[in-house]
Amino acid sequence: MPRLLVVDDEPNIVFTIQETLGSDHVQMVTAANGQEAIDSFLKHQPDAVLMDVRLPDMSGLDAFRKMYEHDPRIPVILMTAFSRTDTAIEAMSCGAFEYLLKTVDLKALRILVHHAFEVSRISHKPAVVESDDFDGVASADCIVGDSIAMQEVYKTIGRVAPQDVTVLILGESGTGKELVARALYHYSKRSKKPFLAVNCAALSESLLESKLFGHEKGTFTGADQRRIGKFEHVNGGTIFLDEIGDMSPFTQAKALRLLQQQQFERVGGNMTIQTDVRIIAATNKDLAEMVAAGTFRQDLYYRLNGFSITLPPLRERLSDVRPLSNYFAKVLSKDFEKKQPVFSEESLETLERYNWPGNVRELYSAIRFAIVNATSELITPDCLPATCRTSSASHSDGDAKTSQPFMAEVVQLAEKLLSEGSNDIYRSVIQTVEGILFDRVLKATEGNQQEAAERLGISRMTLRAKTKGRNDESAREN
Repeated sequence: MPRLLVVDDEPNIVFTIQETLGSDHVQMVTAANGQEAIDSFLKHQPDAVLMDVRLPDMSGLDAFRKMYEHDPRIPVILMTAFSRTDTAIEAMSCGAFEYLLKTVDLKALRILVHHAFEVSRISHKPAVVESDDFDGVASADCIVGDSIAMQEVYKTIGRVAPQDVTVLILGESGTGKELVARALYHYSKRSKKPFLAVNCAALSESLLESKLFGHEKGTFTGADQRRIGKFEHVNGGTIFLDEIGDMSPFTQAKALRLLQQQQFERVGGNMTIQTDVRIIAATNKDLAEMVAAGTFRQDLYYRLNGFSITLPPLRERLSDVRPLSNYFAKVLSKDFEKKQPVFSEESLETLERYNWPGNVRELYSAIRFAIVNATSELITPDCLPATCRTSSASHSDGDAKTSQPFMAEVVQLAEKLLSEGSNDIYRSVIQTVEGILFDRVLKATEGNQQEAAERLGISRMTLRAKTKGRNDESAREN
């Protein structure tokens, strides 16, 4: 249950906030002055703070500064009945999460407080890599997987996280790009500073620019005061720009300057602001293709792509389906207050045969559906979503039709070589299998040898040597 520290010397304000948020499973801690608030902050370690600026013994800003020195990752929302632009700017520049004017819209306050809880959670809770001996609290925020592909991802995170460089995370939707961004943050030198995620696809061009860089008073309708942007707000910390491929060309230009010089101007302003933020970006789009099409800046692409991490889709690491399923079952059973269910072997095989176009996110939803749908502690195939069952059956049939003639051909070749007394059976069979495999992968990559080599897990030189040797042998036979 998240804990909220409410600091105000007016009992009616505290009562109203308690009534507003009390039904949301929020634990309330209150304080009536600045020193009491600081003591309570250190003792209770709240997930968020809601504090009045005018307190009997000190300014709420002074109390906030002391809290910020202790843990800048805990969001502090400041409130005041007096609208002063300089106070708002000072509060936000110092790292306050938000600055509100009384009387506060209670519906908006509820949304803001829960958003603060979420920011605090992702800043404090590492994206833990699950292992067999994991004994912590189960959470859907953990990276899970023991496949070779994921082991490479873990090693890459370990190498790049301590280095203060920009990182681009590539992968399909649902592969866990935000979890990797959080892992990079938690293992970085900035892990004690704020972390903020911004979805570039969820905001219009003007709103995204204002959110990132801030704006001056009067810049547009509704801009009744100067607003501090996230790059200024999270100074010293880390910003995760999700779906950066959806950023407009104009905003791309400002982001490029930020990456190059750590400088920017607020929207409608001409004062240059210096900041210090680490940028982690992610996209499910092919930025190289967007550069070729003229929809993404080439110079920004090169800046972002200085170091990249590519997350494999779930269909390419199906060996992780079992540990992921069991882990999600552990997480969800706690959410639903049920005993952790057990998967039948048939249900796990069904999950492993499915192609998972929605990746890990889709698997999580499927396990949640199965737990709700199950009438006992055993999850059988009929508990799973229909899409998993029907698609698994069609994939299984298709695989059987494709693989059976191929396997028969390999067996026939081996028997033929045996009957002929060949002493070169291994090379001949492997060469035949490699020929079929290389042809299939090269066809899938439209003849791109570099991409084919990466998909095969071998070097381009090895691929060229093997295909050239096979072609030369075919030419000699003809």
